[in-house]
Amino acid sequence: MLDLAADLRRWLAQDRDVAVATVVSVGGSAPRGPGAALAVDTEGAVMGSVSGGCVEGAVYDLCEQAMQNGLSVLERFGYSDQDAFAVGLTCGGVLDVLVTPLPVDAPLRALVRAALDLAATGEAVALVRVVRGPAARLDAGLLVRPDGSYEGTLGGHADLDRTATAEARAALDAGRTGTVEVSEDGSHCPGGLTLLVESSLPAPRMIVFGAVDFAAALVRAGKFLGYHVTVCDARPVFTTRARFPEADDVVVDWPHRYLLRTTTDARTVLCVLTHDAKFDIPLLEVALRLPVAFVGAMGSLRTHLDRDRRLREAGLTQEELKRLRSPIGLDLGGRTPEETALSIAAEIVATRRGGTGRPLTGAGRPIHRSGVH
Repeated sequence: MLDLAADLRRWLAQDRDVAVATVVSVGGSAPRGPGAALAVDTEGAVMGSVSGGCVEGAVYDLCEQAMQNGLSVLERFGYSDQDAFAVGLTCGGVLDVLVTPLPVDAPLRALVRAALDLAATGEAVALVRVVRGPAARLDAGLLVRPDGSYEGTLGGHADLDRTATAEARAALDAGRTGTVEVSEDGSHCPGGLTLLVESSLPAPRMIVFGAVDFAAALVRAGKFLGYHVTVCDARPVFTTRARFPEADDVVVDWPHRYLLRTTTDARTVLCVLTHDAKFDIPLLEVALRLPVAFVGAMGSLRTHLDRDRRLREAGLTQEELKRLRSPIGLDLGGRTPEETALSIAAEIVATRRGGTGRPLTGAGRPIHRSGVH
């Protein structure tokens, strides 16, 4: 439910009774992954999605039922061969959904609200709940921070909270949401309890180097994809808030100098749009040696070949050079800044999710790839 943080926390602050359905696990070609959520309040308002439309109606009914009887329920949805119109996933997947009522006086509500507050303000946090186990445990939860501190309890054996906290910290490190099997005494013997560990991390960074017209379109695409977007260029006349109003940060500095002093991680995306050797080469010398998710550089094939030669002369190895996406973007045939930004965004998504960039028509392979984040 942490993916609804911004809006759901507002509902809770307004003292609405709500029920939240959360995807626990998926199998096959399910449209949404673990952690996707749908919330319903007593007025019938709804937010979020668990399936992209396949089973929303049935999940909505379960949420209304949970608000009436106050009971959590774990429901499985899958494709019905006998009746194609039965409630199920026509794409052939299987979806386990946990529906949790959160009335105003529910003990779990305060913990959920604290987790939502942290997630909505960009703090890393994990929420642990019991999805299979004794009925009394289904309303228990833990809020876990990256440093290992936690609030709440899963009840029972003292080692259970410590084990759950360790699992939550590992999930935060990996940026993962999923289930883990533990015993009621906290050991890792399966069969006792199934825990859902939802992790929420600050938005990943996209740093766009080069305050050019293509950059403005890429900033918009990056924000749409959920990135915290920074524009950096050494030329103050071009690098202004007025030109890039949608960017989170606008930085006037030499690109390589800024990259050396700023914070990056394994989710960071670096897009070099300057296609000017005096900027590109020192920047890419730094970028290609950082453990980031994506490094791409704009330019024609001639620019790319010249850039490759200069980087080799600067001492970059073949393995380091293989990390460079150049010319940046997928071949969509686009011309405008917006079309170019779309092609770059598409390559970033394909790289992150393990896609091929080829048309799905006639591919004869699953659309969704399990285990790819």
